[in-house]
Amino acid sequence: MLTHAADYAFGRRGAVARAVAREPELVHAGGSQDGPITRQGGYTVAEPTTDPEPRPVQLGRYAVAFTVLAALAHLVTVVTRSMEAGRLPWGNMYEFVLTVTLVGTLVWLGVVVKWRETVHLGLFVTLVQVLLTGVAMVVLNTPVGPLVPALDSYWFVVHVGTAALSSALFLVGFAASVMYLIRSGYDEGKRGGLYPYGRFLANAETVERLSFRMHAFAFPVWTFAVAAGAIWAEAAWGRYWGWDPKETWAFISWIVYAAYLHARATPSVKRRVTAWIAVVGWLTMLMNLFGVNLFFDGLHSYGGV
Repeated sequence: MLTHAADYAFGRRGAVARAVAREPELVHAGGSQDGPITRQGGYTVAEPTTDPEPRPVQLGRYAVAFTVLAALAHLVTVVTRSMEAGRLPWGNMYEFVLTVTLVGTLVWLGVVVKWRETVHLGLFVTLVQVLLTGVAMVVLNTPVGPLVPALDSYWFVVHVGTAALSSALFLVGFAASVMYLIRSGYDEGKRGGLYPYGRFLANAETVERLSFRMHAFAFPVWTFAVAAGAIWAEAAWGRYWGWDPKETWAFISWIVYAAYLHARATPSVKRRVTAWIAVVGWLTMLMNLFGVNLFFDGLHSYGGV
């Protein structure tokens, strides 16, 4: 995350550098400049010179390389946890968060290989990853233990695995949506809050399309996860749906993301509106993950906290 932040601020090909390169250099009138100058108000605007630029600092490459190393270390953590437990590492909130953040990192690395212009999305993705893993380590850390009897089923792999994959995809889509909202707000002339930083971000249209791709991929996977959970509930508890808090919030998330895809396919709905729906969708996912397990009692209370 720190390397991605450094790439934004100091990399020659980073977002800040590109934004600065598009601007003429401003000095107070009377200052000396090597290139031709023109006057604008109380300032002298130096025209760009033809001097060759220094060799670019490839901080973006270092950021991706460090992310790969972090992903490998993360993978080792999840694998060794699974080996110690003698099962897949999804038995409690701590393990589920570790898996979702790992898959989210791998998804983003795959995106960078396909679309290199999205490398600066790494700052947003890794920031979310650091926050989630930090919460997992400080609040959710749970000793290794066997599965509770209700989870000891082949549906555990099907339901929880697809839920983890779709959550990771939604995470990357959320990060892209936030990046789009900041950048598009800046392009529209907004200057309050975080909008001034939009000038340093990637093209709004590019990250908006990436967000749509992530959500379009994640939604059917999430739909399958919810359906598989209902089938598992019938096998375990004798009913498909009982409006348990986890089931309720899973359904709420499904409705919000269905609304996002519907709005995204409707030409009259602005892209900023659809991006905000995606943000709301991710908030419902966080509520489903943290809020339900921490603040509600139900048949899905397997958080281990």
